[in-house]
Amino acid sequence: MATPCRIRPCLLRASLVAALGAALATIASPAQLQAGIPPELSVRYRGDVSEYRLHYEANGGHRRIVFVLLPRWYGPGRHPRLPLIIAPHGRGAGPFLEQGRAWGQLPAKAGFVVLMPEGQGRMLAHHSWGYRGQVDDLARMPAILRESIPWLRVDAHRIYAVGGSMGGQETLLLAAQHPGLLAGAVTFDAPTDLARRYQQVVTLPNAGSLRALMRLEVGGTPDELPEAYADRSPLHFAQALADSGVPLEMWWSTRDELVVNQRTQCGRLFAELKRLNPRARVVSVVGTWPHVAELRWDRGLPRALHFLGVPHAE
Repeated sequence: MATPCRIRPCLLRASLVAALGAALATIASPAQLQAGIPPELSVRYRGDVSEYRLHYEANGGHRRIVFVLLPRWYGPGRHPRLPLIIAPHGRGAGPFLEQGRAWGQLPAKAGFVVLMPEGQGRMLAHHSWGYRGQVDDLARMPAILRESIPWLRVDAHRIYAVGGSMGGQETLLLAAQHPGLLAGAVTFDAPTDLARRYQQVVTLPNAGSLRALMRLEVGGTPDELPEAYADRSPLHFAQALADSGVPLEMWWSTRDELVVNQRTQCGRLFAELKRLNPRARVVSVVGTWPHVAELRWDRGLPRALHFLGVPHAE
């Protein structure tokens, strides 16, 4: 009978380590290894922009994804402090479709970081609609970034928020509820009164399913839970926004077919902020573009970033 072959434990450990190292080397691209970026960080390159994909623990203990966009030259060996833009996504597909469409090569051109979290509402991930837990998660994003990529350094005095549609709604709530975090904010076509939004979606082709999702996320209708809808409405926090000291630029369209009649949404909030604090640095940009069409690297986004103090984006 053949004698069993015995492998020494030290040799077995060495073999496992070598195999693991080889596996990691195949996951990391040569460009990633050359830049000194650890293989455990998932990164791919879009032109001059590096796109990292990280995980974080959202409210309720849910594991969610956050995309991080950086200039490609930035890495462990070259990491000056950069401005940070927190960019909550619009309702629906999450950040998976927005990172390239909206931001293009701007992070590399102007030298800043973009964080696009998947998000988590009370019940739903991609339909959070300003849930307070989601807004608190947005406020945690700089800390999450420090924990996940320790060598990435953010200028704490240049943290901004930019969002469109539902992401704009959450940007406004972030500025109202965490005013000390932001040095400025820009929104595009943001709902500001969620109860009114619930009534206005009746004109949309998917009104039934959309209202069902809103009831599921919030817990009921506006008549049943008026305070819950108010807590997700930037208009309800108008006084806090007016007193926040956060420079705010609100873009809204008079011909938006998704967030309809924006005069009763962004227009109403803008008028209320000016009434409450005539000296507040709040700017309204009004046009006739389709829903969030200006939230693009080749449309209105460079101008919006200039308002925030990122002039090289234009």
